[in-house]
Amino acid sequence: MNTIHILHYAGPPTIGGVEITIAHHARLLAARGYRVQVIAGQGEAFHPGVAFLHLPEIGSRHPEVLAVSQELTDRGPTPRFEALRARLREALQKAVVPEDALIVHNALTLHKNLALTAALHDLAENGQRIIGWCHDFAWLDALYIPVLRPGFPWDLLRTPWPNTRYVTVSEHRRGQLARLLDIPKDAITVVPPGVAPEQLLRLSPLTRRLADELGLWQAEPLLLLPARITRRKNIQFAIRIVAALREHFPNPVLVVTGPPGPHNPSNITYLEKLRALRRDLGLEDSVHFLYEHGEDGHPLLLDDAMMAEWYALADALLFPSLREGFGMPVLEAGLVRLPVLAADIPPVRESTDDNATRFDPQGDPAEAAARIAERLNAESTYRLRRRVLNHYTWDAIIDHLVLPLITKP
Repeated sequence: MNTIHILHYAGPPTIGGVEITIAHHARLLAARGYRVQVIAGQGEAFHPGVAFLHLPEIGSRHPEVLAVSQELTDRGPTPRFEALRARLREALQKAVVPEDALIVHNALTLHKNLALTAALHDLAENGQRIIGWCHDFAWLDALYIPVLRPGFPWDLLRTPWPNTRYVTVSEHRRGQLARLLDIPKDAITVVPPGVAPEQLLRLSPLTRRLADELGLWQAEPLLLLPARITRRKNIQFAIRIVAALREHFPNPVLVVTGPPGPHNPSNITYLEKLRALRRDLGLEDSVHFLYEHGEDGHPLLLDDAMMAEWYALADALLFPSLREGFGMPVLEAGLVRLPVLAADIPPVRESTDDNATRFDPQGDPAEAAARIAERLNAESTYRLRRRVLNHYTWDAIIDHLVLPLITKP
């Protein structure tokens, strides 16, 4: 494969659902080493790793396109339609070679530029492999049906094309398209749009870097322990809980946010013991002390704004303290809707009432882990969050759905 081309009436930075999909797909495919070019009638270069080819007559609002569309409505195909079809076909043949992948959004099933649709059909008939990303269907939309008529070129929007793999964004849309084209549903691939959690959660560049480097997007669950590293925080118990949680979850991960406490020199010794425990339990990739992950060799000290990001990133609060005067992290977790998994000590009972999953901080870590697993598995919010992160991020969609679609013959 030489280049992946992504074609639409408009490209980024134009605002729209299709254009957002194009932007994420192009960016992430380029990041994976592919040559990517967006071909559009509107838009401009939007990413240093993505080429942009501006072909104005691909757009849906170009004056020539609007004039041809009006003639089609009034009289059907005219020499002007055929001339535009030929120009677009020639331009696309210059830009795309048969070995390239050509992803086309909407033009196979929408009537916004039928000369473009006809030109693309010509390419498909001549052997160009097309991936037809179908968001909208003119022949199934009551708003559009009055301006359609039987015959060419309108029938191209409801006829299966050669050398074409169809894509829809949902199972519901797949069923509609299968009926429209009278093809089996398994001839159509479902690739949903995605979410960008780092943007939605408003993570800073530093937190994004740590989430990527430490593999935190793949954690299941991601447990947050906001504390300085001191013995009364009972961090060794939290580490043993993480080890026991491996019996219940595929990839439990613990993040401890604070540095060693400054008022007792023995806290450095305690940190060394925690590191040794982490190593002995085989949890080097599952327990992280953020203190150790600063830039340029400096310790990482989180301010309030960064702490808020880690609350947003986590799946649950793990708070195993042996004793607390109050325990503010419990309230902070409650405010941001994190499940609270905490030691059964008086301040926690007082502040959470019956709304935390509590465990004996000096008891059996396996028993605590079982109680935690029961709580999280019962949390629909947690289960949906993990489903989104596992299946509906742009990265997951590119790796599991888009790349197989592009690379298979």
